[in-house]
Amino acid sequence: MPFTQRYTLTQYLIEERRRYPDASGDFNALVLDVALACKAIARAVAFGELGGVLGNHETELGGSVNVQGETQKKLDVLSNAYFTRLNEWGGHLAGMASEEMEQPYQIPAPQPRGKYLLVFDPLDGSSNIDVNVSVGSIFSILRAPQDAIDSGRDVQEADFLQAGSTQVAAGYALYGPTTMLVLSVGNGVAGFTLDPNLGEFMLTHRNIQVPHDTQEFAINASNSRFWEAPVKRYVDECLAGKTGVRGKDFNMRWIASMVAEAHRILMRGGVFLYPRDSKDASKPGRLRLLYEANPIGFIMEQAGGRASTGERHMLQVPPSALHQRIGLVFGSKNEVERIERYHAEPPVSVELDNPLFAKRSLFRD
Repeated sequence: MPFTQRYTLTQYLIEERRRYPDASGDFNALVLDVALACKAIARAVAFGELGGVLGNHETELGGSVNVQGETQKKLDVLSNAYFTRLNEWGGHLAGMASEEMEQPYQIPAPQPRGKYLLVFDPLDGSSNIDVNVSVGSIFSILRAPQDAIDSGRDVQEADFLQAGSTQVAAGYALYGPTTMLVLSVGNGVAGFTLDPNLGEFMLTHRNIQVPHDTQEFAINASNSRFWEAPVKRYVDECLAGKTGVRGKDFNMRWIASMVAEAHRILMRGGVFLYPRDSKDASKPGRLRLLYEANPIGFIMEQAGGRASTGERHMLQVPPSALHQRIGLVFGSKNEVERIERYHAEPPVSVELDNPLFAKRSLFRD
């Protein structure tokens, strides 16, 4: 293969840092530590059963369940350990928070503390790992409160409760046919592919942009009986195709791995819906705000897309709890804004041309 000059992740970060002459370099070092954790997880995923990492995590008391009430996979626990161990020592963080830990993670006393907070889902889509479907890691970097930086105190849950618009950076790693790191430091979105020979993330996708229009949507149709009316209306219109009010055919996708869904949308457009529904009244949504919805929303908006609860701009939602759940719609801007408009309009009775998708639709109560 002929040699091609490409930026490494390190070189990319150096170029970005030059926009801020007074920057200390702590931020760049933190992102590289996160990238190292993603490389370690990618290696574990690649070995799969050969590495003994498939299946549920077992303890002396039996199966392990995380704070979300979900059964932990071996790779969930291993991935969480990679993130914490590889990011606790560098002196860049005041603390961390993870999907797999009920309380914030404190930087161990012998280690210096820094000015950033790291929140992450160490292995998104882990229910798919045993069947060899793409999974990923999601992360978000926030600034720690000044009093925590000055005093070096332990971080508290309230320190992490920042709106998505305050994120310093966000990204995800995708462990698929190739391992990719997709990153935004607030200046657009870049994609890096892991070179297995060099062990380096190489810049392969500059200035990723999400098309404003699309003919693909992703939703878990098995929940259709629990959807709110605006979501039902949107899906019915898509399914009606060329003969319906949209005047074009749509394809429906569902991978059950949000990182994989987000990556497909970044590459070719689309809209993803995991809306609030009536399935469980105690949960105002399925996805977690701080370490799933906000980082993915940040990336989408940096790429020219939009992220929403369905009713309002996702990045303006004030968090109220570390593991807060929320409905999420993201992707091609015009489609997301259409869904928001349907939520804002008074309920309407929609009669579609195709009787299969009228009142007896597969996606109506």
